[in-house]
Amino acid sequence: MRRPDLSAPMTVAELVQYGPLPGVRILGTTGRDTQVLDVRIIDRRESLDNLRPHTAVVLIEALARSGWIVEMALRKAWEQAAACVVVPETAAAAHPPGALADRLGVPLLLIGGDPLEGAVRIASAVSRPDAGRTALLADAAQRLAAAGPHVERVLAALHAALPSTSLALTDPVGGMLAGRRSALDSAHPVRLDVPGPDGHPLAVLVADSRSKEAGWAQTVEALLRLAVPPLTAWAATRRLAEEQLDRRSELLLHQLTHPTEGEDEQARAHVRAEAAALGWPLAGPLIAFALRPAVAAEADAAPAPPGPALRALWARYGIGGPLIAYEDCWVSWRSAAAGGPVPDPEVWLRQGEAQLRTAVRAIGDQLPLAGGVAGPAGDTGTLGVALADARAAAAVAAVAGSVVRADRMGPAQLLSALPAEALRRPAEVVLAPLLAADRDGTLLRTLAIVLDQGAAPSAAAEILGVHRNTVAARLERIRSLGFDPEDPAQRLALHLACRVLLAES
Repeated sequence: MRRPDLSAPMTVAELVQYGPLPGVRILGTTGRDTQVLDVRIIDRRESLDNLRPHTAVVLIEALARSGWIVEMALRKAWEQAAACVVVPETAAAAHPPGALADRLGVPLLLIGGDPLEGAVRIASAVSRPDAGRTALLADAAQRLAAAGPHVERVLAALHAALPSTSLALTDPVGGMLAGRRSALDSAHPVRLDVPGPDGHPLAVLVADSRSKEAGWAQTVEALLRLAVPPLTAWAATRRLAEEQLDRRSELLLHQLTHPTEGEDEQARAHVRAEAAALGWPLAGPLIAFALRPAVAAEADAAPAPPGPALRALWARYGIGGPLIAYEDCWVSWRSAAAGGPVPDPEVWLRQGEAQLRTAVRAIGDQLPLAGGVAGPAGDTGTLGVALADARAAAAVAAVAGSVVRADRMGPAQLLSALPAEALRRPAEVVLAPLLAADRDGTLLRTLAIVLDQGAAPSAAAEILGVHRNTVAARLERIRSLGFDPEDPAQRLALHLACRVLLAES
């Protein structure tokens, strides 16, 4: 952690940021990083002719009522390198010379209340900048301790300690979680990661410091670091709640789909009431979905996706219905529109497959997934079977972004679920003569497609994009090497070997 230089001279921006001035408003976009080393109270116009550099020039209310004197003060401050001009807001409200302050690069501070009191506050802050900065950190620490592990309260405490600073909390990729969106548009943001238990950032604190001054940015960062423990505690609390919800939901789903033998009607009604309270669809017909992490090419299995992250993505890109960690994957389901006509099963499944594929591909940018669809189930009594079918379909989908319907699983899908690494060498032995003669892989792919299509050359030719006679010629070459796709004794071994080797390539 970088420690801020507490004893460095304060800047005009810091005087505003720290809030030693009551109801301060600053005009002029330049000159805010000028250091303030002294304070001068001006009660006579002639005093403006003798100013020291880096001085905060404070006009009493009687002088500030004259707009031309305020403009003169800005010009004299510019000529003598003063830091800023301070006037009562009520006196300068009629004709605030903000354009002149901006053009000259001399900030004009409009304060509420007595300017003499403001001068005393400025003098105190300028003479002991370390005390002012330390007091700011102490005040922030007290506010954060009172806020507790609640993200909205933590950000409110930070905004109270830094009234002129916009703050936001984002996810690691910049998505807005809480706070003020204007903080994300800052040209000079201060950013601080909020780490999780594994050291990776759970969120990012962003502050719009409105100042390029390095010392101020370090002070803001030091203050933000005070907010990290309560935000980490908030994240841990949320994660624990998510885990408890996952366990409760998995148990409830098991009770709903696998009622205990001899269970009385009252117990079943209690389970259904709990499910209804969570918003689960219960009236049939029901269509079931399953999601699995896509298996990486270099790994035997992919880790389970994180619950909160997947749930948030499902809420954004999903197709409705709950999302529950269930045994070895995530499952969801939905029912037909209440009171509407019962949908055609084939049409409904086809629509569900297309919608799940769209959702899986959208989620895949952050969590690579494969999906399965099954059903329809008549009611929750048969929902367990539909969920098991959807899980099996998701298991054979394997490739990220792919979705398989349980009633449409073909040989290629089933074979792809087998452990390719263990079968690769046996597959090479089975197809050794073909591999030796097949220089570009054409014969291997043709054999696999022909077997996929039930040894139908015409269907295989359409998929391969070649003429039927071309497929027939390739099959003759394959048969000459000792492989007959129509031989029942060879068909299964050939199909498995082809699919294993094609998956490897």
